[in-house]
Amino acid sequence: MKERVQKFGRFLSGMVMPNIGAFIAWGLIAALFIPDGWLGKWGPAGTINNMVGPMLSYLLPILIGYTGGRAVGGQKGAVTGALATLGAIASTESTMFIGAMICGPLGGWCIKKFDQSMEGHIPAGFEMVVNNFSVGIIGGILAVLSIFVIGPACVVVTDILGSGVGFLVEHSLLPLTAVLVEPAKVLFLNNAINHGVFTPIGTAEALEAGKSILFMIESNPGPGLGLLLAYCVAGKGETRSSAGAAAFIQFVGGIHEIYFPYVLMNPIVILGPMIGNIAGIFTLSMLGGGLVAAASPGSIIAEMLMTPKGGYIANIAGIAVAAVVSFLISAFLLKFFGKDASLEEAQAQVAANKAASKGQAIPAASTGASVDARDVRKIVFACDAGMGSSAMGATMVRNKLKDAGITGIEVIHHPVSEIPGDCQIVVTHHELSGRAAQRAPQARIIPIKNFMGAPEYDVLVKELLDARKDVPAPAPAAMETPEAEESPAAVTLLERKNIVLGCAPVTPEEAIQACGRRMVDSGYVDEAYIQGMLDREASFSVAIGSHVAIPHGTNDVKPLIKRTGVVVMTYPDGIDWNGDKVKLVVGIAAKGDEHLEILGRIVGIASTDEDTDALVASADTETLFKKLNGLA
Repeated sequence: MKERVQKFGRFLSGMVMPNIGAFIAWGLIAALFIPDGWLGKWGPAGTINNMVGPMLSYLLPILIGYTGGRAVGGQKGAVTGALATLGAIASTESTMFIGAMICGPLGGWCIKKFDQSMEGHIPAGFEMVVNNFSVGIIGGILAVLSIFVIGPACVVVTDILGSGVGFLVEHSLLPLTAVLVEPAKVLFLNNAINHGVFTPIGTAEALEAGKSILFMIESNPGPGLGLLLAYCVAGKGETRSSAGAAAFIQFVGGIHEIYFPYVLMNPIVILGPMIGNIAGIFTLSMLGGGLVAAASPGSIIAEMLMTPKGGYIANIAGIAVAAVVSFLISAFLLKFFGKDASLEEAQAQVAANKAASKGQAIPAASTGASVDARDVRKIVFACDAGMGSSAMGATMVRNKLKDAGITGIEVIHHPVSEIPGDCQIVVTHHELSGRAAQRAPQARIIPIKNFMGAPEYDVLVKELLDARKDVPAPAPAAMETPEAEESPAAVTLLERKNIVLGCAPVTPEEAIQACGRRMVDSGYVDEAYIQGMLDREASFSVAIGSHVAIPHGTNDVKPLIKRTGVVVMTYPDGIDWNGDKVKLVVGIAAKGDEHLEILGRIVGIASTDEDTDALVASADTETLFKKLNGLA
């Protein structure tokens, strides 16, 4: 049940959170330039205020629909979802946030299913025509459907939810929502409530009333501040000494996650933030507090920026009361019921909860079974698809073992879902370590952050070498795997036309699409393989370190590969690949293991950041063609 709620929360927040900046922009413009705003009497304010209505009615819902459609159906799904959302908007004067959350994913799903049904049936040269017209026709149909079905249905749902919130406010029951929200925050289950209900209804309420208390139910920094201050007074050892800095980060920086370990160490103290938030919401209700838009992150700075003119006393009182009540109750609970638990273990539990909320495996320093290094006979490198990054990591360690004179150890690569049961060590990305441990419970799991040049490789080789100092080396039996099988001489996996140098910086998605397009044009893959490459990046980054990325498809689209081929593109100025820098992009379509020779050669010439930078800076087509095809 928890996993389902987390998945639902991720899905909802995945549509709202990427657009939270637009919500904040709307809130700031409204707070400043509406007639009662801070600058409402300024000459041009009336003209600027003309943006407030269209932003709320059109821009924000369409952004949500676009984002939801893209998450399900890629770029075509995004456009289709936006068209469907426009139909819902046109059906009513109500704000269509809930409609957008339905229409966006629906549009993405419809275009995705259409593409799957047309796969392999589009005549060559007509792909663009079919793609464009399918989006237009399906999007248009959904827009009309939204006007008569989805829009009116969402109005009913919105009215019910609004009435429910109104009932809670009228009967002074709104504070009870904290009973759900505070425990949900600690378990990272709050996104489904906050971004799925509070933000959409609160935004509509703010349009009419100029503010909404719903924006402060989850973001109020007072409850967490009170808890951490209680640890400063009644905590013990490490928790007491660290709580002060944590309190500052939580209150000023808005990083609420920092107090979650303190709750998990002594779960009973959740009553402090819970009752504190109840008191804070009650105070806000009595004094008429609220924000003009969502505060993100939930820091005192964001709360004050989103406070409407004349609302500072109410909001500060709500935050202060929540902090004081949370402090008093938490301090009492810590004094009489608190345990001297491990902060490190609690932080690990928070990491596990956060990873689970994002659909990821739990990062760890080392997991799995305990294995004697003297007994190691098989090492498996595992990645999501087993096609590229794991193969390159396996090649690096295989070479290091050879250089160290270690024999009798087989080093292979596999998808994480196909790890063989007779291996003793599994090396995998830390986000896949949980899956690897489940698949190979008998093995020791070594999590790494990238497959190129990970420092764990040298540590592992040294450990294996030390374990064999006093033990005769086993004969290199048939278990020893050759570095790569020779491809037939007539086969050239990397063609000159698929070496593209000096590309201008683009987004990771655009770089992946450029690789995929060349694969399609070269007859390596079907058109739909490109979406599989994008899906692979969305679930697990193909940037593997050393300024290298290796885009390839998921296991699901392997049947779309017609023949093995490789595309190489260089980006001398670098691509910001979700926090990593990438200068060498190697697109892969592989039916078997023919591509491993090229990947092995890339390992040899681009094993560090400096190697890759030098390679890209001096690269020419003929040199790369010969080096990577083994002709030089």
